[in-house]
Amino acid sequence: MEGGFFFVDLGAPGEPARLQAICDPAGEVPGTLLNDGKCDPRGRYWCGSRDRSLTHPIGRLYRLGAEGKCSTMDEGFIVSNGIAFSPEGKTLYLADSRQHTVFAYDFDLDSGAIRNRRVFVTTHAVGGRPDGATVDSQGYYWCALVHGGAIARFAPDGRLDRRVELPVRHPTMCSFGGPGLDVLYVTSANAMLADDERASQPLAGALFAIEGLGVRGLAEPRFKG
Repeated sequence: MEGGFFFVDLGAPGEPARLQAICDPAGEVPGTLLNDGKCDPRGRYWCGSRDRSLTHPIGRLYRLGAEGKCSTMDEGFIVSNGIAFSPEGKTLYLADSRQHTVFAYDFDLDSGAIRNRRVFVTTHAVGGRPDGATVDSQGYYWCALVHGGAIARFAPDGRLDRRVELPVRHPTMCSFGGPGLDVLYVTSANAMLADDERASQPLAGALFAIEGLGVRGLAEPRFKG
């Protein structure tokens, strides 16, 4: 299994997982693979692809409907990342990590259509590249800053609201959880570190739980297929 969308049945403990292939849109574009995905409030699954060489803007944004149909929604990305949806379902966010940019689209919740791609924020001044992301109940966009060692919270108008420092250089994804959806969980990576960096960052690769932020997240929708 190198790529594509699959249904996965984990089965009982000790039994092998069973896979059912749905489609492999990235397989139709040589040199790409699927990278980051999330369901919209209506249960459609959105996923972006990236260039394997991290160089060329050949990545695309795909939408997988509950009926199993996969549609190409946009293209021109090097590393698609940071997919998230505003609380009212009117905005879709998508980052390109290599371009240090988060884009915003007008999103039609009923039809699943997107239009009017525009720059939401760039992270050159903030530090780091935008990676995995989520949106809180107030509509603020939380983004892991890979290579930046922090999580950034951006207001709906693109203003940097706060930056939460971490003891690792490469946070990769953030998501709210806990009984009150008020704990921000953050994954991190250590694969991109040299030996001396691993020694100085013993928690690289760990999962972090950040409490006391004073905000709540949104329950993540499930795929309707």
